[in-house]
Amino acid sequence: MSKVLPRIGRRRALQGSAAGLVVLGLLLWWLRPWGEEPPGGTVTFSTGTRAGVYYAYGDLLRTALHKDMPNLKVRLQTSPGSQENVARVATGQADFAIAAADAVETYKIGDGTGADRLRGVARLYDDYIQLVVPPDSDIRSVADLRGKRVAIGLPDSGVRLIANAVLRAAGIDPEEDITPSSDGIDTGPKRLGHGLDAFFWSGGLPTGGLARLAERSAFRFVPIDAAFVARLHKQGGAARYYRTTVMPVSAYPNIQNGEPVPTLAVSNLLVTRKDMDPRLTEWLTRTVINSRDNIGATVHSAQLVDVRTAIYTDPLALHDGARRYYRSVKP
Repeated sequence: MSKVLPRIGRRRALQGSAAGLVVLGLLLWWLRPWGEEPPGGTVTFSTGTRAGVYYAYGDLLRTALHKDMPNLKVRLQTSPGSQENVARVATGQADFAIAAADAVETYKIGDGTGADRLRGVARLYDDYIQLVVPPDSDIRSVADLRGKRVAIGLPDSGVRLIANAVLRAAGIDPEEDITPSSDGIDTGPKRLGHGLDAFFWSGGLPTGGLARLAERSAFRFVPIDAAFVARLHKQGGAARYYRTTVMPVSAYPNIQNGEPVPTLAVSNLLVTRKDMDPRLTEWLTRTVINSRDNIGATVHSAQLVDVRTAIYTDPLALHDGARRYYRSVKP
């Protein structure tokens, strides 16, 4: 008897372990949507400059997508920014991209090639307009930029689009009344005070390029108040997507000295085309929402991604695959 009992115990232990593995396998199968195998293939994701938030977000999202869809290859493209991203997706040069709502609307108003094929996947986070000057600058308002050397962003970037709108709202011609340059977040911070009197940036908070500048030198933000944003809205068109906000003191604490900065913001959208595979888009949308906390630990802007607001992708209709996901999680 003493020799038989241990054999029975071992057998039962093995049976129990096998049953546990079966249960674990079934659980993992159940956690996948309908027990499906993840989609595969290759998609291209257009982001931004390497010093900006678009690229950082895209890089981390690629890692999250690989975990959920191991057979999906995501190719990242650098880009000047929103305007280029919209055009790339609409014309088939990219499958997904991040773009600000004003850039999407501008492309649609201008009847850009393939504009009718654009669809929204998710509203992500807001871009904040950050007008940066040296700490001892005499520039205290947008109007003070007249006659100055000002970086207005790369051609085909969202920064260029919004900088020009802001300048015009102040009665400043971007081509005649300032000395414009095409510096973006990759080169603008280095040239501030060395060939540039000011530069515009539009991005999530904090932006890596500015955070690094704050570590080695001082600068100051020029406020853009609510009354100014009201003048912007009178321009009509894409300007309706700009809204009043403030940069919180936590954005760049050693620069802002405990003071919030009035400015304006515009929503960022994850965009694709109508013909993108609905099943793949549904899976990708799920990963975007579920990876918020992990990505947000590094790219703080991503902490604002929320399933309750992600569905508002105006001026684009939701892609069918994205809509399918949001319906599946609707309470």
